[in-house]
Amino acid sequence: MQTVVIVIHLMIVAVMIGAVLLQKSEGGGLGMGGGAGFMSSRGTANLLSRTTAVLAAGFFLTSLFLSWYAGYNRAPSSIIGTPASQTQPAGGSPIAPPTSGGILDSLKKADEQQQTPAPGGPQVPRSQ
Repeated sequence: MQTVVIVIHLMIVAVMIGAVLLQKSEGGGLGMGGGAGFMSSRGTANLLSRTTAVLAAGFFLTSLFLSWYAGYNRAPSSIIGTPASQTQPAGGSPIAPPTSGGILDSLKKADEQQQTPAPGGPQVPRSQ
């Protein structure tokens, strides 16, 4: 399902880029505006403006659908390490922190293993 919507989304993007590039520039800022086209200037403006508006609406809808579909089955999670469904009931006892050894516990253990006595004063580098 998601693959089909992504393919439709990309086709809309490609056609919308083409429709925007075909439109006549208002001020002729690049000196490329004007010239005779396959339709009259009024008919081209109406056709391309409507086409661009329809494509923009399709792009908007497919973007919304893809963002909704990406988060459809996502379950809420907790950054603490306990599942979000195990919340504390009102008036109940507090939940004990995990003892399995989170990142802070492992850093504390590594720090305790590497502790050396601090030097008493400035040290002179020793030559080898």
